[in-house]
Amino acid sequence: MSLSISWNELPRAEWDIAHGRAGASYQQDWAYGVALKAASPGVAILRAAVARADGSLVALAQVVARPFAMVGRFALCTHGPAWVGAVTTTEKREAYRLLRKSLPQGWPRLLVFTPNEAAGDAAGLSGMSRVMTGDATVLIDLTQDEAALRSAMESSWRNKLSKAERSELVLQKSGLKPAQYRWLIDAEIKQRQKRGYRAMPLELTETWQDAKAEGAKGDRGAGLAVFRADLGRDPAAGMLFLIHGARATYHVGWTSEAGRDNAAH
Repeated sequence: MSLSISWNELPRAEWDIAHGRAGASYQQDWAYGVALKAASPGVAILRAAVARADGSLVALAQVVARPFAMVGRFALCTHGPAWVGAVTTTEKREAYRLLRKSLPQGWPRLLVFTPNEAAGDAAGLSGMSRVMTGDATVLIDLTQDEAALRSAMESSWRNKLSKAERSELVLQKSGLKPAQYRWLIDAEIKQRQKRGYRAMPLELTETWQDAKAEGAKGDRGAGLAVFRADLGRDPAAGMLFLIHGARATYHVGWTSEAGRDNAAH
């Protein structure tokens, strides 16, 4: 088998198309690298493209590298590599080998992958060791019709949905100017402080939107979708999603006490 790898050479337009074909995570989106670099100038954003001899892409891998233990480099490929089209187990194994061997970082270094697929021989992970527990991610296929989506829910979720539908909640898609969704970001900040949890830094939200718009000829809707539920004149709940290719990832969510009573969130 003949695969080749290049680092930081694939143009953004080609990366974005391949990323969409792969149905990849937002952490493998070009815009995420741009946003992360803007927030943390000391990190290195490394983008690899693995291709066959005929030029067809096998994988994309966006790697974030940081200083580690004073003298080393820690490199993380989150929810990657992103496999483009049909890729064999042998090709995956070779892609991992090329990524580890050619990573453009000096020694000592540690490269960690958190693949967006189940462990096993088919994932091409033989010869590698698990060093941490991976994320648990729920994926919902929104191409299904409403009846299929409802039937797949647990009964408690269906009951809450029915309760919300019977309520006086009014749902609307919000505007995408930062000032129009800032209220939701502020509510999330207070919520994180109160509950003591961490997630993707909220300051990356607007930078992500800017980076997505840059790759979509200025379209501010290319990277975000914001929804709001109102009771009367007051917001009862809000959700903000990151858009990447044909996928959307839940990023921020908040509900008021009244919203909670009406199963708004």
